[in-house]
Amino acid sequence: MRYPFPGSLKYVRIVAIILLFFFGAVLGAGTAIVMAPRLMQRPLAPAPGSTAPLTPPAGQPVQFTDSSPVVTIARQVGPTVVGVAAMTGRSFTGDGGIKQGSGVIFDGANGYIVTNNHVIAGAERVTVSLDHDHVYPATVVGVDERSDLAVLQIKGTNLPQARLGDSGAVQVGETVVAIGNPLGRAFARSVTVGVISALNREVTVPGPHGAEITLRTLQTDAPINPGNSGGALVNLRGEIIGINSVKIAASGVEGMGFAIPINDARPIIDQILTRGYVTHPFLGVYNLREITPEMARWYNIPEGVYIGGIFNDGPAARAGLQVGDVIIAVDNNKVTSYADIQSLINKKLPGDKVTLTAVRLAGKKQLNFTVTLGELPSK
Repeated sequence: MRYPFPGSLKYVRIVAIILLFFFGAVLGAGTAIVMAPRLMQRPLAPAPGSTAPLTPPAGQPVQFTDSSPVVTIARQVGPTVVGVAAMTGRSFTGDGGIKQGSGVIFDGANGYIVTNNHVIAGAERVTVSLDHDHVYPATVVGVDERSDLAVLQIKGTNLPQARLGDSGAVQVGETVVAIGNPLGRAFARSVTVGVISALNREVTVPGPHGAEITLRTLQTDAPINPGNSGGALVNLRGEIIGINSVKIAASGVEGMGFAIPINDARPIIDQILTRGYVTHPFLGVYNLREITPEMARWYNIPEGVYIGGIFNDGPAARAGLQVGDVIIAVDNNKVTSYADIQSLINKKLPGDKVTLTAVRLAGKKQLNFTVTLGELPSK
């Protein structure tokens, strides 16, 4: 897999799902360092004669005063989106690299910023830029490789703060605004507009230790590019509904970007802030297959999620579930897809109990199983 560099258009032809950070340096030994220009956007200023703040008070909705909501979003939400630069200790000897991405200030009082893990992975030093004159050293509070999220902290005063929304209320076709630093700080706080193209898209990307991870995402056609990783996907109410993370780079493919829903990010952020690390609940099933309404009618089986495999002595096995069972509800919430199950299970912690309602196809019996969730292995 290759990552696109400015000025290297040949990489655009490579068919790949790429992580949206900008490499200012090497991908392999002997490759020359390619640095982004050091031009940075100057601080935004209020309109002449205006005394209104550039950002709304913490937790308050955006106040729309312009003919276009996008103009207001750019002015009021834009300053909450920061530049993130991750450097190795060898960056200035020609042996290391600089990665540039974006982040969103979600707690201005304490200087907390959410970004993607892949933006800062492997970094020995991280800095955050608010504008040309305000660049801060950042502390990595915690990361979660499986969700590709990380929380940073800076010590600043009068920091702006984004207002988080409800990604569960997002609809296909809804207009959204993407804000970030495509190709690095030279193009800080670029604003693009599009729509939500689809919900619950599962995208597989390179993960830690050579493995792959699957992210459940919002799909958008708002243009996003390398460097947008960790930036904001905003609805027309000025609320953050997603963290831009991935795009598809393929010849002839345009407008396929993906963002981590903010509702999925919230519990990860909460765990990082409260304990410094993240635990993921483990159900102990795999090879799940969705039984669509068409399949249900054709085979005369219930609509739900078919269990193709169960880990021996895992939580589901201990509760009595079997291969071939069809899960139709979790805690009395109807489920028809793996995303439905994952969304409900991810609200729990290891050790929590959850009730699975399943149909055992042999005999067509509906049964309830109380499962004590385990902890997902770290590797």
